[in-house]
Amino acid sequence: MANDNKLQNIIAHCKEYGFVFQSSEIYDGLQAVYDYGQYGSELKKNIRDYWWKSMVQMNDNIVGIDAAIFMHPTVWKASGHVDNFSDPMIDNKDSQKRYRVDHLVEGYAETLPKEEGAALIDRMEKLLAENDFAGVKQLIEEKNIKCGISGTCNWTDVRQFNLMFSTEMGSVADEANVVYLRPETAQGIFVNFLNVQKSGRMKIPFGIAQTGKAFRNEIVARGFIFRMREFEQMEMQFFVRPGTQKEWYEHWKETRMKWHLSLGIPAESYRFHDHVKLAHYADAACDIEYDFPMGFKEVEGIHSRTDFDLKQHQQYSGKKLTYFDTELNQHYVPYVIETSIGLDRAVMMVLSQAYAEEDLSTEEKKDDRVVLRFPPMLAPIKLAILPLTKRDGLPDIARELMDECRPEFKCFYEEKDTIGKRYRRMDAIGTPFCVTIDHQTKDDQTVTIRYRDTMLQERIPISAVKQLVLDKIKAF
Repeated sequence: MANDNKLQNIIAHCKEYGFVFQSSEIYDGLQAVYDYGQYGSELKKNIRDYWWKSMVQMNDNIVGIDAAIFMHPTVWKASGHVDNFSDPMIDNKDSQKRYRVDHLVEGYAETLPKEEGAALIDRMEKLLAENDFAGVKQLIEEKNIKCGISGTCNWTDVRQFNLMFSTEMGSVADEANVVYLRPETAQGIFVNFLNVQKSGRMKIPFGIAQTGKAFRNEIVARGFIFRMREFEQMEMQFFVRPGTQKEWYEHWKETRMKWHLSLGIPAESYRFHDHVKLAHYADAACDIEYDFPMGFKEVEGIHSRTDFDLKQHQQYSGKKLTYFDTELNQHYVPYVIETSIGLDRAVMMVLSQAYAEEDLSTEEKKDDRVVLRFPPMLAPIKLAILPLTKRDGLPDIARELMDECRPEFKCFYEEKDTIGKRYRRMDAIGTPFCVTIDHQTKDDQTVTIRYRDTMLQERIPISAVKQLVLDKIKAF
């Protein structure tokens, strides 16, 4: 169920504590474009590194590349993006506001009883699957779905809108020099299929992974960092023998769900959603959806893309993109299973799961806290080192511990304010462990370690701190 209050609280928290800012905010911002602050960039990097380690480092037959954002414009003709990469849109004639029709209908469905709303969305998806745009408009008019600004139902016809950004390369701006900002990272993998296969002596089945920026001219971008115009993807294309794609499709569905569950997120917060309308190149496709504050939404897609991509690039480039299978003694164009997760959506998913507001009041004292319960491996700061006072040599001991731990994981040092206030700040940025250096430390070389989730404290040797944190943040 949608929880707008929680979403707004997360957005405010992200700004206050340095996770995510509106881009160009001092100039009133740029819609659907965001900057990651000092802690958001660390969280994003940690999720990216965790995905890369699980996908590339932990697999013998998956390698990574980093393809350029700019590609030859024919790439996007071959992939179908020039002709087909579009969303059905509708305008309200009174407000001049443009809507993606699926978002418009979904927003209305959220106001209905659960079963009625689900039936409405199902009906819309079937119409879109048949490209029955007149039927979609009729559905909108039948349900009297109104524009949120004008409050009227004065709609245009539904039509397609291409989502690619274009620009010019070179000093002369003519049509021959038009290039596109890539709308996905997958095509950089496909055009490098032979380069990687031959240089790496890769044997089918094998995968190529990539993370990187992609750009889509979303007309209706909403949900904070859930849907942006500039975003980052983590994709892996797995090349398989034709006829084995269904088996590998099921394998990657299971494998990717295990990865999501390894983040400490409960299984009931996820669900698979099979596509009603398959892309023209796919023979199977589903989404892994997470229960965001605005309801279940896609965070990752798994697609059986058949041999469409390599065949298209083979046709348009005139270069053979086949693989010689020594076991079968034949050449063929491999089939592809794709896993594609939005890194920004993964950040939002982890933030949504971690964010909690707690009332800690007792009869004697009113108290509360906002805490981000990140898995320790993903937390921006792993360890906060807090000398109790600024004198008596305590900062020197704290700095020694900082120097010991900093090469291994991200640490934070702070002397200002009471220890209670410092604990609360660390809770708010999701730091799983805080170590307090006090006067007893000088006597027996022990420190107080405080655990974020339980707020329990215990005394341990200062020499044991580094290993304790390392053991807790170990991902595999």
